[in-house]
Amino acid sequence: MTTQVLVVDDELAIRQILAANLKKAGYAVEQAACAQEALARLATGEVDVAFCDICLPDISGIDVLGRARALGIDTKFIMITAFASMDSAIEAMRAGAADYIIKPLCNEEVLHRVRQICELKSMRDENQMLRKLVTSEADGKYHFTSPAMQEVEHLVNKVAPTDSTVLITGESGVGKNVVARRIHQQSRRSEALFLPVNCGAIPDTLVESELFGHTKGAFTSADKARKGLFLQAEGGSILLDEIGDFPLPVQSKLLQVLEEKQLRAVGSERLQNIDVRIIAATNRSLSEMVAAKAFREDLYFRLNMFHIHVPPLREMRQDIPGLVRFVLEHCAERSAVARKVAVDPLAEELLVSYDWPGNVRELKNVVECAFILAEGDSITIADLPNEIGKVQQTANGTGQGDQVIGDLRHLVCKFEASLLTQAIQDAGGDRRVAAQKLGVGVSTLYRKLEEYKRMAL
Repeated sequence: MTTQVLVVDDELAIRQILAANLKKAGYAVEQAACAQEALARLATGEVDVAFCDICLPDISGIDVLGRARALGIDTKFIMITAFASMDSAIEAMRAGAADYIIKPLCNEEVLHRVRQICELKSMRDENQMLRKLVTSEADGKYHFTSPAMQEVEHLVNKVAPTDSTVLITGESGVGKNVVARRIHQQSRRSEALFLPVNCGAIPDTLVESELFGHTKGAFTSADKARKGLFLQAEGGSILLDEIGDFPLPVQSKLLQVLEEKQLRAVGSERLQNIDVRIIAATNRSLSEMVAAKAFREDLYFRLNMFHIHVPPLREMRQDIPGLVRFVLEHCAERSAVARKVAVDPLAEELLVSYDWPGNVRELKNVVECAFILAEGDSITIADLPNEIGKVQQTANGTGQGDQVIGDLRHLVCKFEASLLTQAIQDAGGDRRVAAQKLGVGVSTLYRKLEEYKRMAL
């Protein structure tokens, strides 16, 4: 995005020379001859840097700066002053000016000051966004072995070096955000910002202003101008997660961004060029939404330029043992107490056979919980949720496809209950002694007893 510069000076010659030099350097420049014109232009919230003379015909440049700050305008001011007005320049710096420059103006110095301010502003904007994203960064990278996920990785490797728009589909929890992040990390934009946006979490009335920004006064609560998420991701990639939740009125504006790489802030009359790679993700069928007139067909075709479908976990069961170990390794790294936990064969068999409606996200939660509950160095079926232990088998001996449902967890727990009960009886009712004989912790013994009681109800 081109930096917007405003030159404020009542001397026409200074304005024209300064504006010409800035335009030649690649900046977008506008001019104002007085404070009133300057404030009107600043109120749009689109000016990045303002060169403002301290001595203006109506009010001083310092007053312009003060009024801009009072309105919540974030424009960076470089004050123009004569050598005799150095005291005023110092006053302006105290009022919040970013810098000052002394007449007669030197072109090299002018451009140097602008570059410094733009670089500093860019760093601050990116640092602010990175702080918001720090908790969402992926912990390492797991290498899948299933053919379905190897195909996904193949497609990622193909599309990442390009600037193509990508549509990622798949059930909730399969890792669409992780795929999007890998596309960004392997692209030429990897050093710039990756900004995930949950479209479904933004109220319909605020989607447009959140994405495209707004000017001061564009709507009732717009007490100051705001840069939208697209501009915050300038030079990088933006992930529009849950794109199917986009309200129809905003879909046409998103189409313009995709086709023309331009956007218009809410309340603004000016189009702004942007350089952002767009990645979209959804767990809904956009083609069905198009047929139901709930999603624009032209937007769907534009988003679907390159499609990656992430399979559910039940379709890549051979990756489950490796994923479990991967999660356990990270649990061990984050644990305050050094411990290495494995999964016993029976528990692993149950994990592989479970259908995982919540996919990788659910698997991660279950394994992390089991890591906490496990006694010693092994996760057993007693450390897994009840629904994991339910194994379904289909008997078709009658030709009717009758289902025989056997609760493996219940059978194992019943056997464990008999062992615990016998151990407690042998210990004369002393559960601590019984736990020692069984080689388990007292807390584990109590937890298992409570679990058996719940299952018996």
